[in-house]
Formats: sequence, structure tokens, C-alpha cells
Amino acid sequence: MQHINIKVTGKVQGVFFRASTKAVADQMGVKGKVKNEKDGSVLIEAEADPQTLEMFIEWCNEGPEKAKVEKVEVSEGELQNYNNFVVIKKNLLW
Repeated sequence: MQHINIKVTGKVQGVFFRASTKAVADQMGVKGKVKNEKDGSVLIEAEADPQTLEMFIEWCNEGPEKAKVEKVEVSEGELQNYNNFVVIKKNLLW
């Protein structure tokens, strides 16, 4: 099990990026969370085995149909042992 932080920039807000990310994460068995950032990017925390995370990152580089992903930054993080994958709505603490 591995934890990664993913920052996706480009046209990634207002294009169902968070909802699509949750659907893909649930399908792949990835646990974690996703939220919009004030700077227009989307921030994802994801936990799964390395092979699954690799496929998940590949999807993040594409995103949903209306998204235009410009950059995906991935960094290692500390395992949080999430139980599921959640979309963080506006104005909630991370």
C-alpha cells in the first residue's frame, strides 16, 4: 500500500473532474480524497498498491472528457489508511 499526492492543473474545475475521479477511484479500488484548490487546480490524495496508482495517475493525465489537463505533479505521502474515496466540497476543512 502506498500514498501519493497528486496535483492536477489545467482546465480541471467545472468539468466534473472530482466526480469522475471518485468514479474511477471506486472502480480501481483507490482510497483517498479529492478537492478543488483556490488556484484552479485539483488536489488528490490516493492510496492503493503501486500498480493501481500508476494506472490512476495515467487516468489523471487524461481526466474526464471536458477537462484539459496541462500538468500532473505526483509526490509521495504518508499512509493515512483511508476507508473509501471522498469528494471534498467547498469550504470544508481538508
